[in-house]
Amino acid sequence: MSKPKAKKPATQNIVNRRARFDYELGEEIVAGLVLTGMEVRAAREGHVQLKGSFVSLRNGELWLNNASFSLRLNVRGEANSRSVDTSARKLLVSKKQLSNFTEAKKQGMTIVPTKLLTNGKFIKVVIALGKGKKNYDKRQAIKRRDQDRETRRLISNR
Repeated sequence: MSKPKAKKPATQNIVNRRARFDYELGEEIVAGLVLTGMEVRAAREGHVQLKGSFVSLRNGELWLNNASFSLRLNVRGEANSRSVDTSARKLLVSKKQLSNFTEAKKQGMTIVPTKLLTNGKFIKVVIALGKGKKNYDKRQAIKRRDQDRETRRLISNR
């Protein structure tokens, strides 16, 4: 008699919250990601950080740089030894999407990863075109957020 399969815990998508704060985001696309087995395991367990990561164009290809994958090492005797890997990873996009992003990059736009999707068969990353915000724009965003929080608190107290 076989054992019933244990349900996998639902993994949440990894979100780069800093990207929305630092950039005015435009067009988004979903790109595939070339990963090794240990990197896939880290992504499924949620041990990935996109803060500070960016996408660059090299030799007609898109590369994800500075994304931190906390890899679990298979070392006997050590319970949870982890190593952080920030090496560049190749992104898989169509030629049409690549040409659109190349043109936008020439116009001074930045390509920023916003989410890492881990709930399907494949692990994908959502990348967006972004234009950097100025400091006064960021201050206005903080001010607006504080005002919204204050009004919500006043409404809920009634």
